[in-house]
This record gives sequence, C-alpha cells and structure tokens, in this order.
Amino acid sequence: MTDFFHPIMDTHALKQCSSLALAHMGDSVYELMTRGHLIRSGLVTSRNLHRKTIHLVCAGAQAAGAQAILPLLTEEEQTVFRHGRNAKPKSIPKSSTPGEYALATAVESLFGWLYMKGEYDRLNALFTVLLPAAQEWAEQHEKG
Repeated sequence: MTDFFHPIMDTHALKQCSSLALAHMGDSVYELMTRGHLIRSGLVTSRNLHRKTIHLVCAGAQAAGAQAILPLLTEEEQTVFRHGRNAKPKSIPKSSTPGEYALATAVESLFGWLYMKGEYDRLNALFTVLLPAAQEWAEQHEKG
C-alpha cells in the first residue's frame, strides 16, 4: 500500500522539483506542525486555534522564523533555502512585503524538501528554533 503520509523521494527526484513545488508541500507541513503545536499547548476552541494559526503561518511570522534558523542550516539546506527565496511566485499577498514573502517561500521550500526526504527529526529541530521567533512576531502584530 502507498504511504501518502510519508512520500519519500530520493535526491535525484528532489532535484527535479521546482522550489515552488517544494514550497507547496512545505506550506502544508509548516501549517500542520503549527496546528499540532497549538493543540498540544491547550487551545481548544476552533476560533482561537484558527486565529493563532493564521498569525503563525503568515509570511511575516515565517520570515521572522527564517532569521532564527538561518545560522543552523547545512550547506545543502542553505542551497534549498536560497533557491526558495529566489523563486518567483506569480503574486504576493498584500499583507506581506516582498522580502517577507521571499523568506517565507524559502522556509516552505526547505520544509517541503526535508519532508520529502523523510528528514522528520531535522524538521522538528528547525521548527523548535523557528517557532519562538514566529510567535514573538505574531504577538507584536496581532490584531483583535
């Protein structure tokens, strides 16, 4: 049976993926990790969960988290991150700056790449470092 929760790809196949394809996967991985963290932290109402999730997965929060993990990245991870940052998405949300969106895409590309490689421990390690910076950013920018 195919394991759709752990779709491991080898290095050659991953090199064929565009940065935006990796970011597509990484966006989901990052949001799933964020949702899991919020539920484990005791939030129980869907309204609170949704509001906190939105604040933590936005480009600004991801960009703040990117700054925290950058010094920890291996050379190979830095390459994936850089390619993600330099990707050219078709549009940028009005709620973020082009710089924030580029860093958010870089984080998502890296998370997608690590997930598709099956590097779950590394994902957890980076998310653990990224999360406090994203939370601090979100707290400073929360509205209502």
